[in-house]
Amino acid sequence: MSTLTLTSDGVEATLEIGRHLGAGLACGHVIGLVGPLGSGKTTLVKGIAGGANVADLRQVNSPTFVIVNEYDAAPAGQALRIYHVDSYRLRGSDDLEALGFDEMCTQGAVVVEWADRVPELLPADRLILQIDVVDDYRRLLIASAGGPTSAALLAPLRSWANAHD
Repeated sequence: MSTLTLTSDGVEATLEIGRHLGAGLACGHVIGLVGPLGSGKTTLVKGIAGGANVADLRQVNSPTFVIVNEYDAAPAGQALRIYHVDSYRLRGSDDLEALGFDEMCTQGAVVVEWADRVPELLPADRLILQIDVVDDYRRLLIASAGGPTSAALLAPLRSWANAHD
């Protein structure tokens, strides 16, 4: 498993990390976000959407009550559907499976907030971003890739980290 640790010093840095990640997003990528309430999971998704060229970032918000939001994106000019899933209100993996999670994984890229609530449903080759709150502004992001496809997503994050050392 490949890992990378990043430090965000505020909202703009979290958005920038997300933009770097989103620029390399492709069909079949699964990203799981783990962190406490208010840690910046949705902010990171907004950055991912920006990097993937979602046209209207105002539509990118937490799907806490609707469970899944869908966004049309075009990273590197290629059409892509992004599924933004919030597992917080689900009773477990069966609920997400009933929503067609397997189909989402083959028809687009999937970003799952509260991924720690449905770990057995996530594919082995996934990128997990653990977000730890350091203080009111700073966040520690630990990215762990479970296979070669998700490990490729770490490259732009490494570039960002090197530029901010």
